Amino acid sequence: MMTMLAIVGGFIILTVGAESLVRGASAVALRLGITPLVIGLTIVAFGTSAPELAVSLKSALAGNSGIALGNVIGSNIANIGLILALTALIRPIQVQSQMVKRDIPLMIIASLVFWFMLFDGELGFVDGLILVIALLSYLTFSYMSSKNSDEELDVDTTPQHPALSALFIIAGIAMLIGGGVLFVDGAVELAKAFGVSEVVIGLTIVAIGTSMPELVTSVVAAMKGESDIAIGNVVGSNLFNILGILGITALVQPVSSAGLENFDFTVMLALAVVLLPFAWTGLRIGRREGAVMLAAYLGYIGYLVVNAA
Repeated sequence: MMTMLAIVGGFIILTVGAESLVRGASAVALRLGITPLVIGLTIVAFGTSAPELAVSLKSALAGNSGIALGNVIGSNIANIGLILALTALIRPIQVQSQMVKRDIPLMIIASLVFWFMLFDGELGFVDGLILVIALLSYLTFSYMSSKNSDEELDVDTTPQHPALSALFIIAGIAMLIGGGVLFVDGAVELAKAFGVSEVVIGLTIVAIGTSMPELVTSVVAAMKGESDIAIGNVVGSNLFNILGILGITALVQPVSSAGLENFDFTVMLALAVVLLPFAWTGLRIGRREGAVMLAAYLGYIGYLVVNAA
């Protein structure tokens, strides 16, 4: 009963937190003249990825590298195959040219670099340092390019005091972290009760649980007509998961890839690559593309379940 209450309570907190974060982030974009896309790629992406950071650090320090690494790989797979897919099914997503020319290709490159770094079976301190420097460079470049952009902002939000916007963002991130951890703890306990392995827990239950902030935030943003925040959140979260979460985790504690298969990396990379032509065609991700990505994700989960049986 307590486990189910944790799962349900975590989801409710996530929903409220997502609404608060999107509202605050949209207001910040309008006031500072930063495009909603960059807000989605940075502030919103960081906020919704916070549960992954907490879980990965906690798992790595406890010696559970399978959960730490599986969490990130599984989250990146879920972000595209589940979250972006469901968001597109609910409401087709408009995509800016910057996304297909820069941000999605960078996500693909980051995925390849991450895979290459794990060829020796471990993500060490030097690897982590490279990833974190890459993240800081990306954030700086995104901010500078946004300030130099002539693109007009189209944010449907009532102007509000900067302190109130900051409060919405901080409260939203806090609720996303708290709700995400509560949801994950309940889900992991439920999985362990059924004898599910550590790696499978990381790739599926923990990954989906820590991706719940992205799911709720993207759906809320899409329903509000904030397509830039919706897709920016997913792509930005995937970049932050690799460069930030794994980078920071590796700086604190080396992460072993033992127990993970090349198939998991292949699925993560394949979904990232497929997203590029989907987004490029008509600069729009429609329900048909969403259905294809969701079918691929369900097939992947089915594969994991069959192999774990």
